[in-house]
Amino acid sequence: MAKAGKELYVGRLSYDATEYDIQKMFSVSGTVTSIHLITDPVTGEFKGCGYVRMSTEAEARDAIDSLDGAWLLDKSITVSYANPQKMKPGGGGAKAPPKRWGKGAAEKPAAGKAAAPKAAAAKPAVAKPAGSKPAAAKPAGARPAAAKTGAAKPAGTKPSSRTGAPKPGNRTGKR
Repeated sequence: MAKAGKELYVGRLSYDATEYDIQKMFSVSGTVTSIHLITDPVTGEFKGCGYVRMSTEAEARDAIDSLDGAWLLDKSITVSYANPQKMKPGGGGAKAPPKRWGKGAAEKPAAGKAAAPKAAAAKPAVAKPAGSKPAAAKPAGARPAAAKTGAAKPAGTKPSSRTGAPKPGNRTGKR
């Protein structure tokens, strides 16, 4: 059994039950300070359970004794002490960005501080022959030209599994 307190778990509620219905029922045992009905976060549908907080532990005990097994909207409900919430690790809040994102906001200089200007390295001008095209910069993960054009692969490489006839037993036709 969960530790005695003011917070009560109410289960097996009718899907038609409202906060007003629960407030009305539990007010017989004392003052209800809050009601929280559990809903699906995606669809918003009521899950059939909830939490009721009473003003004192004595009222909560009385509500369990008198309302556990009671009928609400043609359904027998269960009332028990609520289990305390477990603390989730991390606690939320801002975290450092993953390393794969590159430099994070924590590594950048603060807006209030003036960053020292970097001295540009002076490169000597290189004379280029007339009519030459500038070389296109390739991304870091670019494939070599031989792989793109379908040139012969070096010896010892496996053939691609997508070429040739399908293996026997595989479904290749439409259903």
